[in-house]
Amino acid sequence: MPEIPFAVSAQQWTMLAAFTAVVSLVWLLLDRLTTGDSKAVERLQRMSRPERSHVGREAESGDRFSRMLEKAAPALAKPLQSKDEKEISRLRQRLVQAGYRDEFAPTAFLSIKVLGLAVGLIVGGGSSWLLGYSNSRILYQSVIAAGVMFYLPELVLSWLISRRQKAIFLGLPDALDLLVVCVEAGLGLDQAMRKVGEEMVRTHPVIAEEFSLCNFQLQVGRPRSEVLQDLGNRTGVEDVRALSTILIQADKFGSSIAQALRVQSDSMRTRRRQLAEEKAAKTAVKLIFPLVLFIFPGIFVVLVGPAAITMMREMFPAMRGG
Repeated sequence: MPEIPFAVSAQQWTMLAAFTAVVSLVWLLLDRLTTGDSKAVERLQRMSRPERSHVGREAESGDRFSRMLEKAAPALAKPLQSKDEKEISRLRQRLVQAGYRDEFAPTAFLSIKVLGLAVGLIVGGGSSWLLGYSNSRILYQSVIAAGVMFYLPELVLSWLISRRQKAIFLGLPDALDLLVVCVEAGLGLDQAMRKVGEEMVRTHPVIAEEFSLCNFQLQVGRPRSEVLQDLGNRTGVEDVRALSTILIQADKFGSSIAQALRVQSDSMRTRRRQLAEEKAAKTAVKLIFPLVLFIFPGIFVVLVGPAAITMMREMFPAMRGG
């Protein structure tokens, strides 16, 4: 009987079943730890959050998973917890720039990295072992998979930060125009920021969220200069930092806020136009490599191919006959 490639022996099936049983047991234990509240407490929690009353079982299961992750995260993130305050604040600042302001966010991020490392080891090593590779190759692929899964959250976080900053940069001139209209209509800066947060929810939700947060901080009594400075640091966009500096100076020296906003809006639109012109100028240079690698060979074959075939048919028989 011919041997079946990649056949799994009975011992391997036994080890795979044991591994599945252990993972299931750990999952059930974690699930049991997170469901310690009684039904009455869960009902009171749902009643205290009426905005989530319309959420179905699917969202409840997601909330259940988040509670389980929240309880297991400190133990998972402990190997990666740094004692350096600068590194901790840098990670928290990156998470805030990506839109995650919860105090639990750094711990959850580190726990996700640890889980990614474990998943990479299990998936990379398990798949290589099931395919019957040698021990050295199993170790090699396990290390590669673990490294990729470990650094994948960093790449995703960087992508989220860049996407959010781009959304803020593209929508900030419109927000400044609306601020200028509100200020010139007689509203104060605080009321104008609240109006921007209410009116731009659909068009530019990221900017609306940031301005709404600033308005909330002003309402609880924080000084305006600290709120504006925190806005620039929280977003990580240079234009927002420049806007915060201009507004702080205008508030400090008593100059016209509407004029400062108008000048800043015009400068931002000029910068956006310059960036568009810069990208358009780079297009010709970026098209060189696709033209040379993909388009030029096809054109060369189409143009030179018939002439080369004709030369081969006409010249080679004459050369042989001579």
